[in-house]
Amino acid sequence: MSRILVIKLGALGDFVQAMGPAAAIRAHHKGAEITLLTSAPFAALAEAAPYFDRVWIDERPRVSRPVALWRLRRRLRRERFARVYDLQTSDRSSLYFHLMRPRAPEWSGIARGASHPHANPQRDFMHTVERQKEQLRDAGITDVPPPSLAWAATDIARFALPERFVLLVPGGAAHRPAKRWPLARYAALAREIAARGATPVVLGGAAEASLGAALRAAVPGAIDLTGRTSFGDIVALGAKALHAVGNDTGPMHLVVAGGGSATVLYSAASDPALTAPRGPRVTILRREDLAALDVPEVAATLPFL
Repeated sequence: MSRILVIKLGALGDFVQAMGPAAAIRAHHKGAEITLLTSAPFAALAEAAPYFDRVWIDERPRVSRPVALWRLRRRLRRERFARVYDLQTSDRSSLYFHLMRPRAPEWSGIARGASHPHANPQRDFMHTVERQKEQLRDAGITDVPPPSLAWAATDIARFALPERFVLLVPGGAAHRPAKRWPLARYAALAREIAARGATPVVLGGAAEASLGAALRAAVPGAIDLTGRTSFGDIVALGAKALHAVGNDTGPMHLVVAGGGSATVLYSAASDPALTAPRGPRVTILRREDLAALDVPEVAATLPFL
């Protein structure tokens, strides 16, 4: 049995968009044992995926920790992988190619000396989906489906949600506040949603509990699920919701990859042409400064308003 290694470390949106390539690799290497090397936050999601036989957690050993690097080198070389698909294509993941030399396996990525390099000089200006499709094409895989996480959906009955609800995702990376639509605008949108007979449901991590509490205070009928949902829960919630509105953040990728309808808000801090989630029911709104984006324009993208 041949052994294949896939490398995808993060972040969440990038991980979700790599699931199309993962499906293509699984279909191309029928009968192979496929291992995923990923980061700890994505291990449980990866283990639920139908594409991998084993999931390894990357401990990110530093050059200043030569013993840890040596252990990783020994583990990688011991497996005798026939081919590696480096979907991370970073300096770190390219280092792993060099750790496996002089008997490195076939390698799809950007590491110097790779057998199947993705050498397009414009690769950094391509959308993630198109870039990975081209990388796999150069490695002999031509059929790459869109990312789908329908397999990740959990049972959300425990939340006892009403039939009609809209997801709001007001958070995002704390160190990039420019990527967030003002909370007061989310509150105004939540009031409009409630006035039209649907329930606003707020999603976010535990660190965003204050955002959920503020929206619930602004709209008493709103439901705050911040800190209470897994990745699979978000997939299931997105599939059942009337719509989702959120900033450029990982949970919106989960919603879209689960088949949900969504409006994703972008500022000058990120470029939707490179990273936006793609799907048949996705609307992208962008302003240089999200404070310039008015509530009526966002509300107009909701199918029931």
